[in-house]
Amino acid sequence: MLLPCSLFGQTQQTIELANLYKSAKLKAVNRDIEIVSSDTGAYLKVSESKKEGIVWLPFKDFNNGTIEIKMRGKDVFQRSFIGIAFHGIDDMNYDAVYCRPFNFFATDSVRRIHAVQYISHPNFTWEKLRQERNAVFEKEIINPPNPNDWFIMKLLVNNTTVKAYINNAPQASLIVKKLNNTTSGKIGLFTADSSGGDFKTIKITHTK
Repeated sequence: MLLPCSLFGQTQQTIELANLYKSAKLKAVNRDIEIVSSDTGAYLKVSESKKEGIVWLPFKDFNNGTIEIKMRGKDVFQRSFIGIAFHGIDDMNYDAVYCRPFNFFATDSVRRIHAVQYISHPNFTWEKLRQERNAVFEKEIINPPNPNDWFIMKLLVNNTTVKAYINNAPQASLIVKKLNNTTSGKIGLFTADSSGGDFKTIKITHTK
C-alpha cells in the first residue's frame, strides 16, 4: 500500500514508478512521460526537451530522511542529466541533486568532478555555483557505475545538509549545505536541459 509521506515513520517498501503512472499520480512539467516494458520490469521514460523538466510524485510533505531512486542515463556528452528534486514549493522553487553520467569515466579530471551536482532553484543554478564556488556543490563519483546502465542514488536530507550516495557506497559522493531555508516540500524526478532519462523505482524514508 502506498502511504502518504507524512505517515512515514520507518523504511517503506520500494515503489514501482510505473504503478504511479498507471494510477495517474504523476505530474510532468516540460516533459512527456511513458511506460516502457522490459525483461526486468516496466519503467518510466522521461522525454528529452530544452530547459529543466520535473515529474512531480505524490509526496508533498517530505522533510528529513532519505530518498532512494533507481535510474538510468546515457554516456552522451551534454545529453544526460538525471536526478531527484526535493523540498519543492512549485515548478520554479526546489532543490535537486542530479548526475551527469557522461562525466563518470571522463579522461578529463575537470569533467569528472562534475559527475554529481546539487542545485537550489531559482537562485542557485549550476552555472552560478560553478562560477562562484567551483567544485563545492559538484563532485567526482569514486567507483562510478556504468553510465549506460541502471544505478541507485540515495539522498540523505536534513534541514541543513544533503548527502548523495551512489550504488549503496559507504562513503557519500557529495556532501553539501543546503542553500535555502526550505525544510519541507514535494519530491520529483529531475532532468536538466536537453536530457531525458529512465526511472524505475523510488523508496522514501521519513525521519524526524
